[in-house]
Amino acid sequence: MKLFLDTASVDEIKVINDIGVLDGVTTNPSLVAKEKSNFRGILKEICGLVKGPVSAEVVATEYEGMIKEGTELAKMADNIVVKVPLLKDGVKAVGKFTSLGIKTNVTLIFSPLQALLAAKTGASYVSPFVGRLDDVSHEGLQLVEEIITIFDQYEYKTQVLVASVRHPLHLVDAAMLGADVATMPFKVFDQIFRHPLTDVGLKTFLADWEKGKKQI
Repeated sequence: MKLFLDTASVDEIKVINDIGVLDGVTTNPSLVAKEKSNFRGILKEICGLVKGPVSAEVVATEYEGMIKEGTELAKMADNIVVKVPLLKDGVKAVGKFTSLGIKTNVTLIFSPLQALLAAKTGASYVSPFVGRLDDVSHEGLQLVEEIITIFDQYEYKTQVLVASVRHPLHLVDAAMLGADVATMPFKVFDQIFRHPLTDVGLKTFLADWEKGKKQI
């Protein structure tokens, strides 16, 4: 399973990218707004740092506006993936982007049929929001399982990108289900590295080493 960072913070991206485990980045208007910097300037910097795909979302909600914004975004860098909300005009726009050879990520997926519509028009990725479903007492990972089953059944090439990840257990479940990608905020990515037994074990090893050095 590929691991993406869900952020528009260049500093956060640099930290994870330098470790060598970052496969891509997803952004959205809310994340970009937090940075209070030029939208296109941020995207260009991110695309220069990350070798993998970088999702950049259109803010238009009607077809013509989506096409205009999406084609402009795609020209910025070879690794840009145009992020489109699951709307009627959004699905229509995905079909157009597909014909133009522009990769797309359909976001705000909350049902398997929404994912199916996106796949039928050639979406590169669909993003089911597992955390937001959990928040309203629905099984977010069940949606992921349903989408994967449908895509496998009909051999759609669209990748399942698990989004709205709230904790590492979401990642474990997503990986076990066979999701193609999971995207997460920096906090969750950082938690992957941590385990209390790792900390205790390291502390013990170092303490034993110091004792051993005194006997040399």
